[in-house]
Amino acid sequence: MAVKKSQIYSSLWKSCDALRGGMDASQYKDYILTLLFLKYVSDRSLSDPDAQITVPEGCHFADMVKLKGTKDIGEEIDKIIAKVAETNGLGGVIDNAKFNDPAKLGDGKDMVDRLSKLMEIFSRPELDFRKNRVEGDDILGDAYEYLMRHFASESGKSKGQFYTPAEVSRIMAKAVGINAGTPRQHTIYDPTCGSGSLLLKAHDAAPDGLSIYGQEKDVATFALARMNMVIHNCADAELWRENTLTKPYHKGPNGLLKQFDFIVANPPFSDKAWSTGLNPDEDEFGRFAYGTPPAKNGDYAYLLHVLASMKSTGKAVIVLPHGVLFRGNAEADIRQELLKRGYIKAIIGLPANLFYGTGIPACLVVLDKEHAAARRGIFMIDASKGFVKDGNKNRLRDQDVHKIVDVLQRSVEIEGFSRMVPSAEISKHDGNLNIPRYIDGSEAEDLQDIEAHLKGGIPARDVDALQEYWDVMPGLRGDLFGPGDRPGYLAAKIEPTEVRATIHAHAEFEAFAATVRAIFVAWREANIEAMRSFDKGHHPTDLIHALSEDLLARLREAPLIDAYDAYQHIMAYWSEVMQDDAYQITSEGWNVAKVIRELVKDADGKFTEEPDIVLGSGRGGKKLKAEVIPPALIVARYFAAEQAEVDALEANAEELGRQMEELEEEHSGEDGLLIEAQTDAGKLTAASVKARLKVNKGDADAREELAILRQWSVLSVAHDEAVRAAKDAQVELNAMVVKQYAKLPDADAKVLVVEDKWIASVSAGIDGEVDRVAQALTTRIKALTERYSRPLPKLNECIAELESRVANHLIAMGFAL
Repeated sequence: MAVKKSQIYSSLWKSCDALRGGMDASQYKDYILTLLFLKYVSDRSLSDPDAQITVPEGCHFADMVKLKGTKDIGEEIDKIIAKVAETNGLGGVIDNAKFNDPAKLGDGKDMVDRLSKLMEIFSRPELDFRKNRVEGDDILGDAYEYLMRHFASESGKSKGQFYTPAEVSRIMAKAVGINAGTPRQHTIYDPTCGSGSLLLKAHDAAPDGLSIYGQEKDVATFALARMNMVIHNCADAELWRENTLTKPYHKGPNGLLKQFDFIVANPPFSDKAWSTGLNPDEDEFGRFAYGTPPAKNGDYAYLLHVLASMKSTGKAVIVLPHGVLFRGNAEADIRQELLKRGYIKAIIGLPANLFYGTGIPACLVVLDKEHAAARRGIFMIDASKGFVKDGNKNRLRDQDVHKIVDVLQRSVEIEGFSRMVPSAEISKHDGNLNIPRYIDGSEAEDLQDIEAHLKGGIPARDVDALQEYWDVMPGLRGDLFGPGDRPGYLAAKIEPTEVRATIHAHAEFEAFAATVRAIFVAWREANIEAMRSFDKGHHPTDLIHALSEDLLARLREAPLIDAYDAYQHIMAYWSEVMQDDAYQITSEGWNVAKVIRELVKDADGKFTEEPDIVLGSGRGGKKLKAEVIPPALIVARYFAAEQAEVDALEANAEELGRQMEELEEEHSGEDGLLIEAQTDAGKLTAASVKARLKVNKGDADAREELAILRQWSVLSVAHDEAVRAAKDAQVELNAMVVKQYAKLPDADAKVLVVEDKWIASVSAGIDGEVDRVAQALTTRIKALTERYSRPLPKLNECIAELESRVANHLIAMGFAL
């Protein structure tokens, strides 16, 4: 059975629950990631003769599982890990987390139970990595990164810096020019590599990979990097554990720093101890020839190390705090030297609170030696506003990453977002590179028109500012606005409440919507066969890349639509739903019998959000769940009439229930006619009402109460029958759906998934973008119309009228003014 990525993530995160309480995230991550590594290499060694790690006899994960419940489980796990480490030269890498540590894992039975639970979790089928690795789609690597991202988020300030957000890593890989044509012999280097995530993202951007080099001073973080490399099939990466600034390891034959084709780095921000153990004035590698950074701030120390490690044709990108762009004194002098030589190619301002361990805004500084001599400016991007909140951090969306990369690679100038800043302009500001000096990314101020407030009318300049809409729908402007009573001002033809309906009904808006839909239909026709032919053994990432890139390219031609917003719809849908479908299909094919899994049926007999199906009858029925093809799709295509009948029966039951509630509310007060029929708990039941009817039988004084009791009783019987009828119809419909699954051919399965599910969902997102255009225009026009609808003379008239009404009321009350 194929396993969804989300199931793998869920199981791994549950393993963390087994450790929480005894230690914080910065500690328990070492245990979880070590076990994940050992499980992976153990499974891989059993299925792949070319596995990069040798697992000695008696050291497979199955041998660790046999230790469940034994009193010496921690000690024996440590022995197995030590043997694997010794066999593969991984001492100090995979044996840092001690599984026989009572201080962290508890004493006696507590330790046994906790470690046994971990063994049980890692033995789950979804974590069988012999079956769940698809060539070209790194499921395990993604899971490893998922855990590191969550650990970084939970580790708190100063403890989460081992991980660079994947979205930033993707930008950095593209920013240095790694692409489809980059040969494997090219080298990539990270002088502060942390867990190695940044290096691996850069490596993945080249089809054949790159030769990886890195250095990291923290022992535990270095161990993460080594394990990360093995998990990503990069065990030959040359990583070294030591302080890069004081003891750089990678050197050339001449004893100087080895130089690389590409460098990516996310060093510690404003490192106050960078010069400890180092005399910059006597640096044997000549890294500080352009100046010595401040003793208590190492940002430029790392930048200069990167610069010295670049080949003459080298490219680099480094994450730094914004202060490096404008701080003065020694840093200003170094910055001037770099500008003079043309080493800085681009600067990208990123959102605040993006990185783990700090909330300050950062930037990417792109360095390029190859074209430095010809450089006549710096390309700047202000990407600080494109992000989404993700817990207590900000996160770049797929659309933000794509837009930054597109704009950078094509040097596209977008007002308020990007521009090529000439060197002469930078010189006028004494080398200050603060992005807001050159790009005004602020929102245009919505100016109030005093004359319009005094005399009425809508300022023509505000309507003119909506020209992008009028370019597409020129006649709409004339239908919404007419001439005012004086030059420069217009009059609204439509009441604010009618603006939205007027826009949607306008022929030009309908033509605009039709244009966008035609673009989407063309995309659909161009890609539907690729979706239908997607099958067992294919690569999910190849599929979404082709689909999303084509959609983005086509929608760039759509008027008024932000193509990147539309692109985000398909990428979000991929992340939430479609990628799990694709991974199941690539593992199992389109065989419907295999894409149904066990799940418990809910109490109402309905299909839940992740729907279930019950085969057979009674409690012994086989319980299965459809994942790729949920029952709602089957119902919509084959049983729409039956579903409508169920809906009608449910609506009837709800209506009867509502009538009962109204009757109870009306007659259940302190002296209500139903008060005596209530149970001790204050409820009306069939039994309690029947008992009260019996008490009052033949009592002439209780005629009103009897009438209400009988009315409630009749409604109760009808309601119960209606509920029963609805449930019976639902059960019957469920049975039809189950039978339909059993006979569903692959061709129909593809129609349901490709057309009714995937394409329909993306189409809804594109329709939403069209609606958003109408909503944005509606909101602005309503705001302008309402803002100036009551100028000063009208306000004065209203005040006079209200004063007159108050005076008349006072006179009527005997209070003459």
